Amino acid sequence: MKNIATTENEKSAITLTTVIYALYAASYFVGITAIIAIVMNYVKKDDVAGTFLESHFRWQIRTFWFGVLWGVLGTITVVFIIGWFVLVADGIWIIYRIVKGWLRLNDGKPMYTV
Repeated sequence: MKNIATTENEKSAITLTTVIYALYAASYFVGITAIIAIVMNYVKKDDVAGTFLESHFRWQIRTFWFGVLWGVLGTITVVFIIGWFVLVADGIWIIYRIVKGWLRLNDGKPMYTV
């Protein structure tokens, strides 16, 4: 593994990104943490622009908004039974996104090229 944290700003940004992943993970138990995480994503987005962390922020933001979208659609359609499947799939998909992002961050890799 290469040494990616060469400056204090980079170390701080990596720690922040880790905290945001942790907040998204904690939202399964305390839902408000996802709101805190998305606000942090938008507030600190410019600070990570041009770094490999920019792709993690984009990943986190998309995970949040698509998770909300499918959660709302699942909730609306829960009376038709299909909504339960949508909600379960959404929950699994969000967990996958959090785990994959956290692992790639731990390896010092971007989520994808930006």
